[in-house]
Amino acid sequence: MLVLLMAVNAFAVYKAIHVKISYDFSRAIPTDNPKYIDFQAFKQKFGEDVGTVVVGIESKDFFTPKTFNAVAKLQQNLKKVPDVNDVLSVPDALNILNDTLAKKFRTKHIFQNSYTSPAALDIDRRVFENLPFYRGLLYNPATNCYLVGISVNKDTINSKSRTRLIQSVLQPIHDFEKESGITVHISGLPYLRTIIGDRIKAEMNYFILGSFLLSAFTLFLFFRSISATIMSLLVVGMGVVWSLATMVLCGYNITLLTALIPPLIVVIGIPNCIYFLNKYHTAYEDTGDKMEALKVMVGRMGIVTLFCNIAAAIGFAVFAFTRSNLLREFGVVSGINIMLLFVISLVFIPSVLSYLPPPKAKHVKYLNNPFLEQVLVRIECWVFAHAKWVYVVTITITLFSIAGIFRLKSEGFIVDDLPKKDKIYTDLKWFESNFEGVMPLEIMVDTKKKKGLIRNTRPLAKIDEFSQYINDKPETGRPLSFVEGLKFAKQAYFDGDTLSYNVPADVDMAFLGSYLNAKSDSSGKPANNNAALKLMSRFIDSNKQVARISVNMKDIGSRQLPIFLQDLENKSHEIFDTAAYKVTFTGSSVTFLEGSSFIIKGLRDSICWAFLLITLCMLYLFRSFRIVVCSLIPNVIPLVITAGVMGWVGITLKPSTVLVFSIALGIAIDVTIRFLINYKQELPHYKEEVAPTLVQTIKHTGISIIYTSLVLIAGFIIFCFSSFGGTIALGWLTSLTLVAGTLTNLVLLPVLIMSMAKKK
Repeated sequence: MLVLLMAVNAFAVYKAIHVKISYDFSRAIPTDNPKYIDFQAFKQKFGEDVGTVVVGIESKDFFTPKTFNAVAKLQQNLKKVPDVNDVLSVPDALNILNDTLAKKFRTKHIFQNSYTSPAALDIDRRVFENLPFYRGLLYNPATNCYLVGISVNKDTINSKSRTRLIQSVLQPIHDFEKESGITVHISGLPYLRTIIGDRIKAEMNYFILGSFLLSAFTLFLFFRSISATIMSLLVVGMGVVWSLATMVLCGYNITLLTALIPPLIVVIGIPNCIYFLNKYHTAYEDTGDKMEALKVMVGRMGIVTLFCNIAAAIGFAVFAFTRSNLLREFGVVSGINIMLLFVISLVFIPSVLSYLPPPKAKHVKYLNNPFLEQVLVRIECWVFAHAKWVYVVTITITLFSIAGIFRLKSEGFIVDDLPKKDKIYTDLKWFESNFEGVMPLEIMVDTKKKKGLIRNTRPLAKIDEFSQYINDKPETGRPLSFVEGLKFAKQAYFDGDTLSYNVPADVDMAFLGSYLNAKSDSSGKPANNNAALKLMSRFIDSNKQVARISVNMKDIGSRQLPIFLQDLENKSHEIFDTAAYKVTFTGSSVTFLEGSSFIIKGLRDSICWAFLLITLCMLYLFRSFRIVVCSLIPNVIPLVITAGVMGWVGITLKPSTVLVFSIALGIAIDVTIRFLINYKQELPHYKEEVAPTLVQTIKHTGISIIYTSLVLIAGFIIFCFSSFGGTIALGWLTSLTLVAGTLTNLVLLPVLIMSMAKKK
């Protein structure tokens, strides 16, 4: 059996090393979700919206030769970085000039490569500031803040090379900071996703390792046996490797949710080991025969562990029936591997123990721990002498928790969980203060007719009116559309007159048409090689039917975003006739927050389904409705307490915190099944007498339940040292639920059984 297990492990290791990480953030949404469909339609027409890395510079001396030359050098160095497509900045800004003889537009760089004369720079500065096209896009004149926009390769930023790309971009930025002495602010969706993702990955690696080591230390303190400790860690380690191999065999990649399966395997695997070893030590102390103790361990704990793992697997496998690919993959992998963990435990632990020498006195010393014996005696006292007070305290805490649940909110942010003093967070708020944010929102205006955008100027006027409304909103920055390019072209036609920067009328389009349609100059080079006309080609589809309005906005969260979008939608209906136009709101920000909301809803619904299926499983196992009621109450109350605490302390529901309930349910139901099956097994030995059977059950299972809880709390409490709020919450909320679940199963469950027995 061990040789066969090791052979399977070798195959699992071979597969596990080929696991890949997924960077697709839209997969949380079902493919038939309207938001997903809209985003795919947008990408088909205008390419993938990967966002832009933005660099912010705040300086009153920006237009001095020293600072300006340093920024120009930064812009040139950034262009040399591999996989950087383009860099848009003030030193590289273009002006459109009217070539009246050739009747076409020419482009010219406004600024020189470098300056030694402040007067020459000041002359070019006045030309630049006379162009409204760049105002609010590259600079904020009110705050002396300037932007550098870095467009990156979409394939690279969506691959494992994203870290290399972002680090390559950061190097010249850091060099600029050292040379100029100016503090630079960095943000943008590609940057945020990469840096935060790398931080989470690094932290999870450290914390999983720390959790392993802390759990190992706690296990050793309890069992005083290196072999038992190593054996337990090997079981968990094999479970983690098998879970990664399962992902590869199923064709899945590591995602936001499947990355949490290794800690989940630790949570389920450690109790398996503790209960097996505890029963083995108890049986050996009773019989003094190693082989007989192994038979008792497998006979008693085999069926218990099977049903515990079935219940836990059900709790997570229900995610496989959701319509979200992310949740479905999480459900499939976790459900399969929780059952595989049972196979590993059942094969590996007894087989290894059969080769090891019998446990020594120090290995079973924990069974007679005076302190724990006192605790268990105290629990017996509460159960038999103070049952009413147990009910009173339970009801009081539950009512207080229910009041907290009414304060619970569901809200997620793209930059979630970061400390308020973290540079990523403060930089994002800097951009929100000076440029109204960096989160991309895309709007598509469909005229429903080919060339519907250029048949007359009415669509242009409507798009400009809508853009002005968006620009006036405090949540958004200045919108960009092909209309802005036309306004820039009109200003150029009238020799740079600022008053001419407005929407062209029908009469203007008559003479602008020849300029805009110019194909090439005498040298054969394209005439439309200027920024405005390139902008127009990126913001209008090939049929000239659909226009794109691109907006940067603040990270307002999943609660405010639907309200904000509804306001924009209402305004769009006022401006655009719905019979002639279709206005769609999409972009990475919308799909990311929609995905978070969908994950929260999916987790919430799946927990309800898990309860229902676990109830049916318990009904089949115990064939008693009374026992089922007794088993569910101690599992519901810890979840209610956790939700109530979250409400009272202001922790919102989001993917990282909702998962606490799934993990806690799996642990709590595990404890309940072990207690009840042990109770059921002991009942015939005590002539169906409830009271003495409960005393024996509390004594036999109480120690292993307490040890299991302490080991798991030690494993989870390490997450409290994270720099992310969600990870910290995952650590202490899971620990809180473990404490509550231990108390309800050791104190409330026996009281409920006693009460039901009296009624019967």
